[in-house]
Amino acid sequence: MENPHLSETKEASSQEVEKLQEDASAIQIEDQEKEAKVQNIGHDDTEFDNKLDDISDVIKDVKDGTTKSDTDAEINDNVIGDSGLAQAKTETEVKHVGQEYSGDKVEAGRDFEPKSEERNLDDKSGQDDLAKEENVAIGTESTDMDQKADEIPNEDSNLDPVFDGTEIPGMEANRSTSIRKLDGDQDSPGVVEKAVALKNLVKEKSAVAVSTMLRRLSGKSDEAAAGNFDNEGKDISDISEVNEAKLVSEKPVEKSSWNPLNYIKKSSDVDAENKTGQKDSITDGPPLPIALKGRIILYTKLGCQESKIFRLFLRTKRLRYVEINIDVYPGRKMELEKISGSTSVPKLFFNEICIGGLSELKNLDESGKLDEKIDFLITEAPLFETPSPPFSGEDDISSTGAVDELALIARKMKESIIVKDRLYKMRRFTNCFLGSDALDFLSEDQYLERQEAVEFARKLASKLFFRHVLDENLFEDGNHVYRFLDDDPIVVSQCHNIPKGIITVNPKPIAEIASRLRFLASAMFEAYAFEDGRRLDYTSIHGSEEFARYLRIVEELQRVEIWDISREEKLAFFINLYNMMAIHAISILGHPDGTLERRKLFGEFKYVIGGSTYSLSAIQNGILRGNQRPPYNLKKPFGAKDKRSKVALPYPEPLIHFALVSGTRSGPALRCYSPGKIDEELLDAARNFLRSGGLEIDLTAKVAHASKILKWYSIDFGKSEVEVIRHVSNYLDPADSEILLDLLASSELKVVYQPYDWGLNC
Repeated sequence: MENPHLSETKEASSQEVEKLQEDASAIQIEDQEKEAKVQNIGHDDTEFDNKLDDISDVIKDVKDGTTKSDTDAEINDNVIGDSGLAQAKTETEVKHVGQEYSGDKVEAGRDFEPKSEERNLDDKSGQDDLAKEENVAIGTESTDMDQKADEIPNEDSNLDPVFDGTEIPGMEANRSTSIRKLDGDQDSPGVVEKAVALKNLVKEKSAVAVSTMLRRLSGKSDEAAAGNFDNEGKDISDISEVNEAKLVSEKPVEKSSWNPLNYIKKSSDVDAENKTGQKDSITDGPPLPIALKGRIILYTKLGCQESKIFRLFLRTKRLRYVEINIDVYPGRKMELEKISGSTSVPKLFFNEICIGGLSELKNLDESGKLDEKIDFLITEAPLFETPSPPFSGEDDISSTGAVDELALIARKMKESIIVKDRLYKMRRFTNCFLGSDALDFLSEDQYLERQEAVEFARKLASKLFFRHVLDENLFEDGNHVYRFLDDDPIVVSQCHNIPKGIITVNPKPIAEIASRLRFLASAMFEAYAFEDGRRLDYTSIHGSEEFARYLRIVEELQRVEIWDISREEKLAFFINLYNMMAIHAISILGHPDGTLERRKLFGEFKYVIGGSTYSLSAIQNGILRGNQRPPYNLKKPFGAKDKRSKVALPYPEPLIHFALVSGTRSGPALRCYSPGKIDEELLDAARNFLRSGGLEIDLTAKVAHASKILKWYSIDFGKSEVEVIRHVSNYLDPADSEILLDLLASSELKVVYQPYDWGLNC
């Protein structure tokens, strides 16, 4: 007779198996519905479809394994004595199924325990509670997936990416969250929980696929969620889940398609776009001029007030013109007299028609006939009789002068001896020659004895044609290594005032070059700077013949002697050169946007002056500030053995900060400085800068708003903030200076530094 207890156990087991079959059937139906939905929106991922088929097979295997395990477990408790083998087999099957397909991380040593008789009897009463828990879990997972899908497009694209070189941003958080989920699932035994996990996996994957396809179909840009999507548009937050499934199934983990080089490439593209925008920004600022087929010619001269009125009027009318300064181009005086009958300036021409001077222009404007003249220029091209713009090299003496015989010999020597890369004192130097080779050439070419050839070579070196690679000596016979000036790698890569080859014109005195530079800079600032001197027309100045002449002048500086010039000459020359050099740098490199680009502008754009290289920073901090450290730097521009230190002023000149213009909106106004009036002109520049916003006093709040220039270079003005303010108070209006000193004496003054505007002064 059958054991009643065993019959009850089998009946309960049969009911549980039937329940599991119904649940499995429901899961299969729901999976098919999900698959149909994905296909309807155009999903054609075969890997995803194969995974759904595998899951269906797993559900069947789980169903069969569960029935077998429950039955074998009950028979093991009551009838069969050798059930250990069956139990081990059942545990292995269930563990294998759970590890490979469920997506849940199962501990290798965990046993899938068969249910005891008491547990089976209580399962029926606890099924309702378990179903509630399943519904809650499913709702939670669905809500989380919906939240993820909603949060992805709303990612703030303005945040800077954080990447440490080892993980995708956000991957570590996703990974740790996934591990916690897996650890929590380890405590939920039973086949029903496994089926629920499979069901949740299917829902989760379906939701991701649907949201991805909907996002693609909706045409949303990937840039809106650049931080959450890889190159294929997949949700990066889902990568951790996919990796877990691959890890559990013991399949080789594929490398992510993310590559840090892609980010670097994108960053470089952005930088290239920014640089293009910076160069284009040179043309921004004033309104665009009217497009004309004709030509407007304005004859002017230096220091003419009526010429300034003419320039302002034409800029107000948005009329681009060509200025011919008869002081810069003296040959044009005869042309002006021929076509107009006099040499008086200013004088305006619309094509070949002479408009006249300032009074004639005002009469045309008041009568309304000027608009007719402008319409004529818009439609009519200039005729042959129209005055032409200055041509290249017109009235320019930069390339003229006596031929330098030493330069001819140096050029011939460079063409005759072997110039190549050489190893010297365990270091490699490029484009060098040996002293012995130079002496062999000079002895043969100049018919000199060996010692006479050494003296002649030293004379060439003193004229700065070449120098020792380590500056160990002027010139010696033997295996010493020397290099021509234009072969120096720093000169070739960073200096912008030296042509390839040796200039054969005899170098002119520094006083003459400085005078021509000052004269040309005055004409350029009058013609292309705006009325207040704070803004500059970079587009016009870059394409002008005056700027081309400036470039020819600075080429003469490579072998000039600057060691013995006076303080006043040094101040005027280097201030004027700095301001023109900054314009040249901006026209070549573009306006800097950011610290690194400013460092390149001030530190890597250089000129060769007297055989040495000088950057903007070296001129400002090394020469004009008496070799003082730049702000936020630990090193001085010139070392103890640097021969450029001989050019530096003996002590800092604080007023140079109100004269140096580096192309920023918060800088001082442009003007030219002359050696005879340098101190007076610097004093006037300081007054102009400080009285026009450089230092403002709020008497009510007892606050002084000062330019950051006074903060960065405070050491040049005083040892403390009080000394700095007391120093600059000398350049304010007497009333403001008295108020400022009273506040300083009462210790009630608060100094606030104004934000510095690095924008281009155009």
